[in-house]
Amino acid sequence: MNIILMMGVLVFTLSTMVMMIASLLAVKSIVDREKSTPFECGFDPFYLARIPFSLKFFLIAVIFLIFDVEIAIILPTMMAFKWSNPSSWMITFTVFIVILLVGLFYEWNQGALDWSN
Repeated sequence: MNIILMMGVLVFTLSTMVMMIASLLAVKSIVDREKSTPFECGFDPFYLARIPFSLKFFLIAVIFLIFDVEIAIILPTMMAFKWSNPSSWMITFTVFIVILLVGLFYEWNQGALDWSN
């Protein structure tokens, strides 16, 4: 037990010493202006890097994720259909699909899916 503890302390001490020596010997260069500029295929950037993106893009991405998760939930249950009660299975997934469709129609009526605006 003491040998394992001593080896752990030795490894920790050696690694700390190596990191300290490496940081002392590292060449500290002055920050170059070209290194700190954004790179866009060799050209100067056309736009600022910190401009906000469209909220509609975010909404479309969230809608895609919701329907992607829906597919990931429904497809494995198709395999379990033969071992379950068909009427309870149909009721459960009909309610699930109706909830998703109501949400989709609500987003459609609110204009979240209109990309042209």
